[in-house]
Amino acid sequence: MDHFFEGNQPFLSRIPLRGKDKIVFIDVTHEPKTTYVDRLRDELKAEFGEVSGVIGIGGGSTLDMAKAVALMMTNPGSSADYQGWDLVKLPGVYKVGIPTLSGTGAEVSRTTVLTGPTRKLGMNSDYTPFDQIVLDPELIQNAPVNQRFYTAMDCYIHCIESLEGTFLNAFSRSYGEKALELCQEIYLKKDHWDADSDEKLMMASYAGGMSIAYSQVGVAHAVSYGLSYLLGTKHGVGNCIVFDKLEEFYPAGVKEFKQMVDKHQVDIPQHITKGLSDADFETMIDVSMGLAPLWENALGKDWQTLMTRDRLRKLYEQL
Repeated sequence: MDHFFEGNQPFLSRIPLRGKDKIVFIDVTHEPKTTYVDRLRDELKAEFGEVSGVIGIGGGSTLDMAKAVALMMTNPGSSADYQGWDLVKLPGVYKVGIPTLSGTGAEVSRTTVLTGPTRKLGMNSDYTPFDQIVLDPELIQNAPVNQRFYTAMDCYIHCIESLEGTFLNAFSRSYGEKALELCQEIYLKKDHWDADSDEKLMMASYAGGMSIAYSQVGVAHAVSYGLSYLLGTKHGVGNCIVFDKLEEFYPAGVKEFKQMVDKHQVDIPQHITKGLSDADFETMIDVSMGLAPLWENALGKDWQTLMTRDRLRKLYEQL
């Protein structure tokens, strides 16, 4: 469970612990790391031997940690060994996701966003999605305004990248269009936030996650992974920082995004790469260029001729 809820007795009292059930509070101040996943796995195995299931309660980072730990209860080695596509060979223990923030789509995605020793890359596999999810809009109603916006825009960006990507298909289109419609209604058409907004955002997150589960994300995510790996930038705000500068790739989406930012008076950090060394830029470029499926979805099979290291360096310099 997200450490945010530690000491929140009214919330904790709603969890029906039985037998050897145990609440484990995890620190998600920083992006989830493979070393943290391995340590939690080792601690649980040392205490219980095997566990029958893992329930993740929290935002996207907490849900990703829950998925990763559940997989590592049955797969040997380190979680870093499974950073990539379809490397996980065994189903994990039964896992349940209960989001308390909406937008990341972690509740339905087939990946976990993890930072490893050499790269930031998820455990992307058919074994990764939760076996069960619980969607309760009451759990997201008190989310801080800026944090709620950043995670909601993660959903919005999912939709733009999926709907304009080369991997698009009828399944991902249907979910992506509905999620996009809900984001536009919440952040452009409504004049105030209410319980209906929470409910619609939760469904937008679900539909947006389903859209990218059957297609892929694109430029914003590929670039923001480099920021996160080097600077520790949180996933949602990192996507916003990058997407704000992507007019050449997603002109209509970026224009609408800026309207949402202005309407809700949210600050998007600027100049975060100023003063970085050449080695720092090279590290971010290496991480980003390693995400081939994201670039292929965005630019096509010849993406490497279109997105050169020099072009990517110039993009990072704008952030």
